[in-house]
Order: sequence, then structure tokens, then C-alpha cells
Amino acid sequence: MSRGPLLFKDIDTPGLAGLETYRGLGGYEALAATLGGRSPGECIEIVKASGLRGRGGAGFPAGLKWSFVPKNSPRPKYIVCNADESEPGTFKDRELMVLNPHLLVEGMILAGYAIGSNQGYIYFRGEFAYVQKIMDRAIAEARSAGLLGESVLGTPFQFQLHTHLGAGAYICGEETALLSSLEGFRGQPRLKPPFPAVEGLYASPTVVNNVETLMNVPHILKHGAQWYRQWGTEKSAGTKVLSVSGPVKRPGNYEIPLGLPLRTLIESPEYCGGMRDGLEVKGVIPGGSSVPVLPASLLDTGLDYESMNAAGTFLGSGGVIVIDDQTCMVDALWNLLRFYAHESCGKCTPCREGTYWMVQILERIEQGGGTERDIDLLGDIADNILGKSFCALGDAAAMPVQGMLKHFRAEFEYHVKHKRCLVNRRRQSVLEVVA
Repeated sequence: MSRGPLLFKDIDTPGLAGLETYRGLGGYEALAATLGGRSPGECIEIVKASGLRGRGGAGFPAGLKWSFVPKNSPRPKYIVCNADESEPGTFKDRELMVLNPHLLVEGMILAGYAIGSNQGYIYFRGEFAYVQKIMDRAIAEARSAGLLGESVLGTPFQFQLHTHLGAGAYICGEETALLSSLEGFRGQPRLKPPFPAVEGLYASPTVVNNVETLMNVPHILKHGAQWYRQWGTEKSAGTKVLSVSGPVKRPGNYEIPLGLPLRTLIESPEYCGGMRDGLEVKGVIPGGSSVPVLPASLLDTGLDYESMNAAGTFLGSGGVIVIDDQTCMVDALWNLLRFYAHESCGKCTPCREGTYWMVQILERIEQGGGTERDIDLLGDIADNILGKSFCALGDAAAMPVQGMLKHFRAEFEYHVKHKRCLVNRRRQSVLEVVA
């Protein structure tokens, strides 16, 4: 079974969370080499050339994002790590931080150096208090070793790193809501533009990157852009850590080269090893619960940004949720929509009202009171939320609805016609055959 070639290569090494073990495996060598003879601009160009894209969901080129920070701003610059990880189906970042915290610390320092920042913050979701303690311990070790503070490794570069614990709100995974929460305000999204790179934390230039994104930076700056491109595709370079859940034989986190077929991830003995006995794949949500589902007929789609987009979905945060043939898609969608309705911050009407309406319609259909018009109405509401909300939470609620209706509309129609689940009928027929 493969854990991965890059971020997960040494992940099971005993004591990796400690500074001594991390440095023994080459840790902080990229930092020393960078501060010893590479300019901030060179760092940005190397990350650009590597093709590293944001691993938090949007997939925006990381180096390009860094380049948006104004070089001559009189205000301080900040680097912020989004460690909120509240997307259902995603659990990679917490494992990376728990087992290899110094890789994130090194990535933060290097990113700070590249954009001209002397202050960094790691923002955790409220449930990650145990992860914060591990990161705080690693930060203290790094500070004692001269890797943080007024003179990083004896150079003129200064960098301070802090952690911050949120209160467990899904909306704070959105970068501007995260910044509001970090400032001590209610976690609600801000209007863009201005974008955080120009006016972010404390109205100063800020870069917000995901945990996995920042953990790739030391490897890229140590080995070079072309080395990193040995994995992945031309437009989706490198590796991606995927969190696989559902009725597969070996659920968990897997680091794959981008472009690997979804079917290989699920069925190969090297990864998940196939479905549990007696179950078949019905559909897969490939990028966390906020992206459209793929039916089993599209299992050969490559796990990269472009292939997923061509198939009508997104790679997103990499939360691969496998759905088996014994699951009712109406009930599954109702479950997802209750989450989004609960987590909506209420700032804008399409998301606040639309998610509530969709939950009511799905409840009506699931409990046998739905009509054919309800199915069309569900799609109309999703269409009117998508692209019209203040932030991406509205889109996150609308896209699963569109995906389910596109690929599994027959189940919704069966519910309306027969007042019960299609999968219950299949189970009953199997029992009748056995009898």
C-alpha cells in the first residue's frame, strides 16, 4: 500500500514531529539554502514555474497569488495558513500537521520570506485544539533553534509565527471570513475586490494558503521546479493528498500523482483496495461535499483539475466520498443540504434563504410528500443560488444539487411517484428472491 511519494514519504517515521528527527531527514535545509543566496523574487518565480496550485479547493496558482502582493506597500505584510479544514469528507491537513508539523513551519517561513512578510498566522478550526498544541510545540522548538525570531538562522530576515483557534464555523474556511475571525470579528466574508493580497489582515497585504500548499514549498525550493513536475500533468503539476471515505476496504489519506484515474484510487491494491464485499460504486464526490457527484460510469476520469472540470465537477479539497449502490441519493443530498443550511452565515439572501428552501423541499420528497414540480423547483433554486451569493458557500450548496439531479434524477422521480426510496425496492426484491 502506498502512502505517497512526497508529503507522505516519511510521514510514518517515529518522532517526525520533533525538530531533531525532522532535521535528520533534511528538514530546514531548504530554508538555509534560500536565506543563504536566493532573493524573494527568485522564490516566487520558482514556485510559479513548479506549477503548484492551491490545495485548499480553488486550485489557484500559488506563485501567481504571491506575486500579487505589492512590493512597495508601506504597510506590513502577512502570510496566513488556512488550517480550518471544515469541508466534509476532508481530513488530510490535520494528519499532516499532527505527524509532520515542522514541514508547515518551514513552509510558512519560506512563504513569508518570498512575499516580504515578517509575521505569520496559522488559523485552526475550533475542534483542532489538539492540533494547535502540536503546532505550538513545533513553533517553540523552531524558535529555540534560531529558526524563528529576530534573526532567522543568523540572517537579517525576521519572522514570527503564531497560532489562532477559531470557534468551529464552516464559513471561516473562506479566506476573507477567516481574516475577519482572526481580527476578532464575526466570521463573515468580505466583498472582493479588494482582494487579500492588497487589503487583507488588518487592511494590509496578505497571502492566505492552505496547509498542504505550504507544505509543498520547502520541497520545491530545495529541489527545483522541474523536479516537482516529475509528478502530475502539464497543467496540474505535483502530487495531491486525497482523503478517501466511504465503504472502500481501506479508507484514509493517500498522496497520488495528479492525473491518476479515480478508478485506480478506489480499486487498486496500492490504494483503497476496492469496495467492501457485496457493494458496488454508485457515485463518487471527488473534492469534498461541495462539488458535483460523478456517477460510476465516469470512474476512469483523471484526478486532476482539468479532467475533473471536463467531467462537470471539481477536484476541490480532495475529499473523495465514495457512495455505494445501497445508498439513497435523495437522502444523501438531504443530509448534505442540512449541513450547508446550518453553516450559512446568513449575510446574503440567496444562500440564507435558498439553502433553507432546498432543505424543506428535500425533506418533503424524502418523506413521501413531494411532487414532480418539487424536483424542478429544487433545480431552479440551485440555479438561482449559484454565482449569486456573497461567497462560495452558496455555490457549495447549489453544485451538489445540480450534480445529483443531472446524474440521478430517476431516483428523485421514483421518490415522487412511489413515495419511498428506490434502493429500498432493490433490497426488498433481493430478499424476495432469497425467500
